Amino acid sequence: MTDNPFSLWVYLSQTPLLWLTVTLAVYALADAVSLATHRNPLMNPVLHSIWVIGVFLYLTGTSYTTYFGGAQFVHFLLGPATVGLAVPLYENRKLVAAAILPMLAALLVGSATAIVSVMVFAEAAGLPRDIVLALAPKSVTAGVAMGISEMLGANPAITVIATVLTGVMGAIVVTPTMNRLGITDFRARGFAAGLASHGIGTARAFQVDEVAGVFAGIAMGLNALVTSLLVPLAATLLLR
Repeated sequence: MTDNPFSLWVYLSQTPLLWLTVTLAVYALADAVSLATHRNPLMNPVLHSIWVIGVFLYLTGTSYTTYFGGAQFVHFLLGPATVGLAVPLYENRKLVAAAILPMLAALLVGSATAIVSVMVFAEAAGLPRDIVLALAPKSVTAGVAMGISEMLGANPAITVIATVLTGVMGAIVVTPTMNRLGITDFRARGFAAGLASHGIGTARAFQVDEVAGVFAGIAMGLNALVTSLLVPLAATLLLR
């Protein structure tokens, strides 16, 4: 190792590892701040990682394509992380089985509400049809939302932005909202977080309580399936 303090930067700047390193370092710092503030919802590490990295890319004149070329390993890990949700689900399988009927009812109502509400508001605001369609699957995980958007002929880039914003906002407001409403059942709290704000809400639910995280993961998975069926139906019925 050389004594030059910039040697590491020079090395990383010439390899795709730079953006992976930046992503992990920024998230680790944001998560440490979140932990130091006792997981204050406003200190959501995903939210602050997004804007910090965005500013960094802007200041360095780096394109998203270049950034993603280096940081795509994080994207790859989304798959194994999703599969990993099966572990706490299996460990809490009796608790899950006992709540299957309320979950299915909440799933149908919540999924339909998430789709119809954003489409109605977007239509009322006079947004173009392709924007309305792009917003409709905002409450499911990004990969599924982009697939639905492409299938309907909408812009997947707008869908991704709406999906990330929905996840971040859900992660911020879910705990204060549940506390204000007096909802103490972590099964219900977690299910609502996962259904409304997919993986980001699920991560937040696991920070609060493991049972909440389990039910958030279930809601996230089931909502992806139901939304993929309901969005085309809603587009047919609601859009001119």
